[in-house]
Amino acid sequence: MVAGRFMYEQIAQSKLALALLAALIAAASAAFFMGRSRAVALAGADPRALHSRPNYHGYLVALWTLGPSLAVLLLYALGGQALADRLAMANAPAQIASLPPFEASVQIDAARALASGGGMVSPDSPLAGPVRELAHHIAERRGELKLYALIGSGALAVIGLAFGLARVRKDRRARNRVETVIKALLMACSGVAILTTIGIVLSLVFETVRFFGEVSPMEFLFGLKWSAQTNIRPDQIGASGAFGAVPLIYGSLMITLIAMIVAAPVGLYAAIYLSEYAGPRTRRIVKPVLEVLAGVPTVVYGFFALLTVAPAIRAFGEWLNGVLMALMPWVEGPIISPQPTSALAAGLVMGVMIIPFVSSLSDDVINATPQTLRDGALALGATKSETVKQVIMPAALPGVVAALLLAVSRAIGETMIVVMAAGQRAQITADPFQDVTTVTVQIVDLLTGDTEFDSPKTLSAFALGFGLFLITLVFNLIAQRVVKAYREKYE
Repeated sequence: MVAGRFMYEQIAQSKLALALLAALIAAASAAFFMGRSRAVALAGADPRALHSRPNYHGYLVALWTLGPSLAVLLLYALGGQALADRLAMANAPAQIASLPPFEASVQIDAARALASGGGMVSPDSPLAGPVRELAHHIAERRGELKLYALIGSGALAVIGLAFGLARVRKDRRARNRVETVIKALLMACSGVAILTTIGIVLSLVFETVRFFGEVSPMEFLFGLKWSAQTNIRPDQIGASGAFGAVPLIYGSLMITLIAMIVAAPVGLYAAIYLSEYAGPRTRRIVKPVLEVLAGVPTVVYGFFALLTVAPAIRAFGEWLNGVLMALMPWVEGPIISPQPTSALAAGLVMGVMIIPFVSSLSDDVINATPQTLRDGALALGATKSETVKQVIMPAALPGVVAALLLAVSRAIGETMIVVMAAGQRAQITADPFQDVTTVTVQIVDLLTGDTEFDSPKTLSAFALGFGLFLITLVFNLIAQRVVKAYREKYE
């Protein structure tokens, strides 16, 4: 009943917030027309009397109406609940405040979940009453702050509307102000992307440094054994971990190589056919069908690899092993050892997945080659194939190489297919029919389930992520250098 009441309050407050947001949008629309009408009235019969067009005055009034209100709502969305929770903690029941820090945090989290309408408290728990009381305080503080934010947002909308209308004048540089605001918004969006990237890199760096404080970098970079089971509890005696990342990197590169053996020729030849040989009707049909592969979720590819491709690869491997054993009877034991999951199955399906990536980029590069090169080669007597081989492809080579390197980066970072179809055995083997593990598989395995973020086992996931980031960064930098070094300019 308590959780249901809290959930009902959350739904009511959410409806109120949506209603206010709709009202703000309506107010901004009305402010635009009011500002524009006022500017038109000031201009009279001579529109040239205005510094800016009437629409810009309307946009400026709408910005004054909507901007401060949205800023208040954004501030509440970013820190309102955290502030409300802190205020509620001042009235925490003594039974919870007297608990050890870890146990107190567990009960506080339960109260927060209950206040959000998504938690339950066992009636048999001795702290059920204090948790419900704390949840009630949290819900009250959240409701009060949300109400204050909504009232403040509405008040600022009214004040902004009046202020914006009062500042509509003939000499008002409304266009400059509006363009300045738009430029600031674009810069803010760019800043968010940059800061997000910096935050991701720094989080990886800090956790990687913590990991290397407990595990030798030499062992991680050059070790040939991977077993991340460590002594995360005192009673786990003898569970020593081995953090050699070479088998993981080997598995990632092996699967990537198989994928590129499939994707590079198929994607490149498909791009050449579509751009140089296919007619307009064929191109309109084949190109969308080929790019449909890019829209298939990777988990679907993973299921396809696990349920269809992997059993077929294993059956083929067993048949091939029998043929090789018959041809080489002096060899003891199996020559190849097919497994239910294998690097070959994951690589083949991944190659099919990135075919549209290679073909689309290569097709764009080939189509960007000037038509005068084709006309000149054909005028000199070259055939179509000679023109493609000796003129078009050398001119498009930088873009094609960049597309292939970007496809390699895409393949190295793929997760779902290798998680489901590659296996989880960390080993270095030349047999593609055996299962291997990759960097992404181990990151998923290490960061799922109950984990402690102060053990080498969990911290190793960040080190693997940082290494994967560096590998993909190197490939991207090589692609840029190739394009820069071999780009040819045509007039």
